[in-house]
Amino acid sequence: MGLAQTGHYRWRSSLIHYCRWGSGGKLLICLHGYGESAESFACLESALGQSFTMLAVDLPFHGGTQWKEGLRLGPEELQEILEGIAGELGGGSKWSFLGYSMGGRVALSLVERMPGRVARLVLAAPDGLVVNGWYKLVTRWKAGNLLFRWMMRRPGLLLSLAKALNRVRLLNKSVYTFTVNYVHDAEDRDKLYKRWTTMRGFRPDLDAFCAQVRAERIPVGLVYGRQDRIIRVEVGEQFRQRIAPYGELIVLDCGHRVLQERYAEAFVRLLEGGDEPW
Repeated sequence: MGLAQTGHYRWRSSLIHYCRWGSGGKLLICLHGYGESAESFACLESALGQSFTMLAVDLPFHGGTQWKEGLRLGPEELQEILEGIAGELGGGSKWSFLGYSMGGRVALSLVERMPGRVARLVLAAPDGLVVNGWYKLVTRWKAGNLLFRWMMRRPGLLLSLAKALNRVRLLNKSVYTFTVNYVHDAEDRDKLYKRWTTMRGFRPDLDAFCAQVRAERIPVGLVYGRQDRIIRVEVGEQFRQRIAPYGELIVLDCGHRVLQERYAEAFVRLLEGGDEPW
């Protein structure tokens, strides 16, 4: 793996940290998962770097980004940030997108805003294809968000509630597992609240998205892990059918961590295809 070229982009009062790999003529915007960073995509540099210039930013409260804009970032602001960085790097008129986990939901929202400028989209074990009621409650409504903040200070109560909701199937297993993993440490709880709240504006309209894919003939690749218990492959197959014939699903023999160098060929196949859909 080659070393990333790193930099900071001044946006309003914040410094957005980003990584860049490769020297190809096509621009690939990479969007990382929860609790990760732009560096997550370094594993794909050797496979994609000759065809693409890979640009990955650290989202708010992740990596090296110094976020000073409060608990809010929307698709329009992130597009402005990416336009600014891409302009400095000489980005072309059309971009490809690669979104992993939480970054998949972010990518869906961005593509929905700018479908005519999208060359290809790859969603790797993506969040955003299923709307979870708990996440919706604690991020979209003020009362729910206040409850979320209150419970972040009472982890024992939060765990008891999560177990009860999971038991009666009002909280799906993926969110339950996520909650259990992140509420034991005070710093992790604080980051969870800030990250979820800040990214609440990324709410893709899947009906509109699917219509745009068909209208603009955007190839959409889906990469899932067969043993993933967080983002289930069945959801990916259902979505592939919704965007047929513009979608291809690749299922890897792994869990949620599909972003690994040994699986790079799957991303090459989905990102370096011809002009026609699969």
